[in-house]
Amino acid sequence: MRLSSKDWQDQQPIDPKFAFGKPATEADSPMALSDNLSPHLAWSDLPAGTRSLALLCIDPDVPAVGDHVNQAGHELPEDLPRTDFCHWSLANLDPDLGELARGQCSDGVVVGGKAQPPGPAGCVQGVNDYTGFLAGHPDMAGTYLGYDGPCPPWNDLRLHHYQITLYALDVDQLDLPQGFTVAELKAAMDGHVLAEASLTGTYSLHPQQHGR
Repeated sequence: MRLSSKDWQDQQPIDPKFAFGKPATEADSPMALSDNLSPHLAWSDLPAGTRSLALLCIDPDVPAVGDHVNQAGHELPEDLPRTDFCHWSLANLDPDLGELARGQCSDGVVVGGKAQPPGPAGCVQGVNDYTGFLAGHPDMAGTYLGYDGPCPPWNDLRLHHYQITLYALDVDQLDLPQGFTVAELKAAMDGHVLAEASLTGTYSLHPQQHGR
C-alpha cells in the first residue's frame, strides 16, 4: 500500500498554503491565518479485499500543557511534554477514487469551524482538536470538522511533525456520524484494518525553525 502527495513530501517542510496559520508580515503580530488548503493525496497498491478507506492527520508534538503557549516573552523548550493533536479525520472514503484533489476538503479558514466540511460523496469527517484549543477564544470558538492545517505555537522551539495515515479497511463503511472523535474512529476500525500507509510533513512558526 502506498500513499503519496503532490503537496506534502515525506519529512520535508509543509508549504504555508496548506496551514491554518503562517508567519505574519506585520511587525505587531507573529502569525496570521493562512490558506488552509487540504493537500493532494493519492493511493495505490491497496491490499486485496479493501472496501473503504479511513484517514487521520495527527501532530504528536503539541505541548501537553498550554501554559505560555503563544505568549510573548516565553519560549517553549523542545523537551516540554507533548501530546497528540488531530488535524483531520475522515472515514468511508471510496478506494476507487484513487486520490483527493488539492483543496477538495478545505479551502480557507472558516471562523467557528466547517459545519459541513467538503469532501467526496459518501464520506464522513470527524471533529478536529481546534474545537477544544479555540473553545475559549472570543472570535474563533466553535466546532471544527474536517481538515484544518498546521498552526503550531509561534514560540515553540520544537519542530512539529504532521503525519497523515491512510487505512485500508475490509468493510464498506464504518457506522460513524459526522463529527466523530478520533477515539470513535479507532474503535470502529478495530479488527478491520488490512494495511496502512503514512507520510509526514514538518512545520513551525518559530523564527528559528522556518524552513526546517
